Amino acid sequence: MDDHGRPDGAVPRPEEPRTRPDEGKPVDPLPYEGVWRFTAPSVEASVPQARHAVRDLLARQGIPVPADVAEGLLLIVSELVTNAVRHAAVLSPTLGVEVAVGSGWLRLSVEDNHPYRPTALETDHARTGGRGLLLVREITREAGGACDVAHTATGGKVVWVALPLGPAAR
Repeated sequence: MDDHGRPDGAVPRPEEPRTRPDEGKPVDPLPYEGVWRFTAPSVEASVPQARHAVRDLLARQGIPVPADVAEGLLLIVSELVTNAVRHAAVLSPTLGVEVAVGSGWLRLSVEDNHPYRPTALETDHARTGGRGLLLVREITREAGGACDVAHTATGGKVVWVALPLGPAAR
């Protein structure tokens, strides 16, 4: 999935460690910062389980995600996990979901062991499916984020979305 909405082609990365201006010492991480990862079997039942796990993580950690961004994020989780289940299960009996949160951003990744790199196809109104990645790309763009696909060292792929926690950069 190529995100044509990413203006500079840059991949969002965690910021440099924050320091106290007067002391130059690192600032303690915010209570909601961290990385959480879970694996699930590549079966349909994993779609709602992944969505609920991400929703519960946001609430449990107190991650300050605006309601509209959280709704979009949960839809993105459903779309990406569904794609992994439908298109990669033959070569990937499990999939990985990772949520990484830093100061001002959240990154969601779904990883599988299938080497095929999906692309966001143009809208074809005659088709009844196949628009999930378009939807992911548009939700991400609306939120002011970025998305892409990367190959893993094991030959699979990871589809990721990075979203700002603050107001959208429209």
